[in-house]
Amino acid sequence: MIKGRFAVPAGVTDWVIAVGVAALLVGTGLSGPHPAGGRELLGATLLAAGGLSLAAGRRAPLVVLAVTGLFAAGHQAAGFEVLAVSYLVAVYGAVRAGHRTAAVAASVGLLVVLHLTALVSQDGPAREVVGQARNTLEIAWLIAAFAAGEAVRQADRRADEAERTREETARHRADEERLRIARELHDSLTHQISVIKVQSEVAVHVARRRGEQVPEALLAIQEAGREASRELRATLEALRDDDTSPPHGLDHIPDLVERFRTTGLRTTLTIEGPPHAVPAAVGRTAYRIVQESLTNVARHAAATTVSVLIGYRPDALAIRVDDDGTATPYPSPTPGLGLLGMRERVTALGGRLSTEPRSAGGFTVQAELPTNGAS
Repeated sequence: MIKGRFAVPAGVTDWVIAVGVAALLVGTGLSGPHPAGGRELLGATLLAAGGLSLAAGRRAPLVVLAVTGLFAAGHQAAGFEVLAVSYLVAVYGAVRAGHRTAAVAASVGLLVVLHLTALVSQDGPAREVVGQARNTLEIAWLIAAFAAGEAVRQADRRADEAERTREETARHRADEERLRIARELHDSLTHQISVIKVQSEVAVHVARRRGEQVPEALLAIQEAGREASRELRATLEALRDDDTSPPHGLDHIPDLVERFRTTGLRTTLTIEGPPHAVPAAVGRTAYRIVQESLTNVARHAAATTVSVLIGYRPDALAIRVDDDGTATPYPSPTPGLGLLGMRERVTALGGRLSTEPRSAGGFTVQAELPTNGAS
């Protein structure tokens, strides 16, 4: 069964209630004791208007609460002793919308106004006048309307909380499943790629021992195997960051640079601009860019010096990694999986990435990541 297939729009329901309450008030008022002439027309109009105003209760509950209260005082002054049903419905709507304090204050004020109106507009003993005011707004009915609105509000809140909990649980299960698949994929691919890498390295080693020229295709297979293994490990590490440990970010870059110093690579880190908070995704991507760049330098560039620059700008974070390795302007190196992964991360954030040899020798990686004004 499909839920909501025959659901009535909320606006239609509101109008049906409003017209029903208006008809009930006018019918009750005209069937009981009431004045004649102009006061009769005025009172009936106020009764009808109070009921019809409920159609706007969902959009403006406080305005409807005030309007129905004024109409209740008006039709009492006109001489109609009718229970202010429209005001009771408005109280229910206001409390359901969360305006409990306003509903209590308005109700206390209306009770005072009704008694004063009765004393001014009605003749007779004070006890009878007070009784007429009570007929317009019974405290018991007022409490009942308040209690009903609060009960429905709490039920709505619990339903919303249950829906959020279901969504969070579903999201959590999806994340767990994603991580499980990633781990299984990693284990499977790592095994196969490791076999390819080992076989290619053995072949290269045997060829060199025999004094034979190593085919370029075999060297490419060997390098591709190494690169694929490293990328799989980095990917799984990134997935695990979201599950078992805090993700790496800007705060971890100094430690990363220090670790590469221990390998004999002279690495410097420069911070430009006043540091400020950036989105977590930007921090993670900045860390991965620096990590990937330093790893490439250590493995492939034959460099001795690397400089890392982190620039804080009002609306962006700039990253630049320069080395003095053996890269030359021509021809440009073929991007590996590491550079492609770097570019995908930057593009996903709406940033820009540039990777190219420097005219003075070496290689440079530059990235600009928008921070959307985070501070």
